[in-house]
Amino acid sequence: MGQTLLLTGRPGIGKTTVIKAVVEALGPRAGGFYTEEIRGPGGRKGFRLMTLDGEETVMAHVEFRGPRYPRVGRYGVDVEAIARVGVAALQRAMREGRLVVVDEIGKMELFCGPFKEAVLQAISGPHTVLATVMAHPNPWADALKALPTVTLWEVTVENRDGMPQRVRQWIDRFWPKPPTCGIL
Repeated sequence: MGQTLLLTGRPGIGKTTVIKAVVEALGPRAGGFYTEEIRGPGGRKGFRLMTLDGEETVMAHVEFRGPRYPRVGRYGVDVEAIARVGVAALQRAMREGRLVVVDEIGKMELFCGPFKEAVLQAISGPHTVLATVMAHPNPWADALKALPTVTLWEVTVENRDGMPQRVRQWIDRFWPKPPTCGIL
């Protein structure tokens, strides 16, 4: 059975920054995705999903309207984009034995049934998973947080600068390093 580290904390505290720092240190050993804001005149306009192997899609935007786009606040969520790009990245990471990175398990992503299935597959399988999860109560996310193979850490102003190193140490405990090609 694999192990999962979930990072939680209030919006804007630096969870994605921690994920990006860890992913940069691991390089191609990690797979999955992270999200980032789309900014424009007047502030945030939406969110982009970026896979660790270079794909990207807009997963939520203020201009997405209509019955096809469930709403979270002022954003319409493109559930199909999450499934097509985000879920595919998680499945590739699992298939290739990489560290599975999920940023984030939040309201927008949870509209996508295939996303929830992929997250459950990753967490309940032999995979090592690093993810961010919403702090706000949610029955589905709260059930993940309570699983016995899940470790939950809160990112705060006080600990966020040291968190990438702490996460890398956790990963080293639960996820084997690649062989060193004959070096003893």
